[in-house]
Formats: sequence, C-alpha cells, structure tokens
Amino acid sequence: MSRATDYTNAAQQRLLQLINLLAGHELQGLAPAEIAKALNVAASVVTRDLDNLRTAGWAEQTPQGGRWRLSPHVVQISLRHAAAIQAGQQQLQDVVQRFSRSN
Repeated sequence: MSRATDYTNAAQQRLLQLINLLAGHELQGLAPAEIAKALNVAASVVTRDLDNLRTAGWAEQTPQGGRWRLSPHVVQISLRHAAAIQAGQQQLQDVVQRFSRSN
C-alpha cells in the first residue's frame, strides 16, 4: 500500500536552491543581497543558510570578502562521482568481454 507523504522541508529545499544559485559563480561569488533577492528571502535567512553551507564545507567567502561561492568540496564530490562512474563502466566492459569470448 502506497502512502502519499511529503517529506520535503522548506529550509532544506532553500539550501539546495542556494547551492544551485552559487554554481557558476566560483570566481567572483555572489553578494548576500543578490542571493536574498534571487531566492526571495530576507538577508538574515541568507546569512544563516550561508553559515550552514560554510560549516558543512560547501561554501566559502571569496578572498575579497563579502561575496560567497561554492567551495572546492563540491568539485571533489563531482570528481568522486566521475571516478565511480568510470569504475562502473570498466566493470561493465569486463563483463561484456568475459561473455563475448569464444571457447
């Protein structure tokens, strides 16, 4: 029996939107005011969300300060994902070769 339940959480969804917003702004970052406007939230909410992302290693301030960007942690996750996909492709290729051999 299927139960229709909504497990989504507004704060978590907003953090994910913030991550997506920061993507592509790794050089110059975004100012909190720009982020607040884009997400249609108060500056205090952005400050709290950015601090949570910083604490988790997902965001950092630019060297000039005052602006925020995604941290290298996000790229490291992408590289691990790519390595896992490549390993999976190699395993699949090994199986194909094993079953393609003539006896």
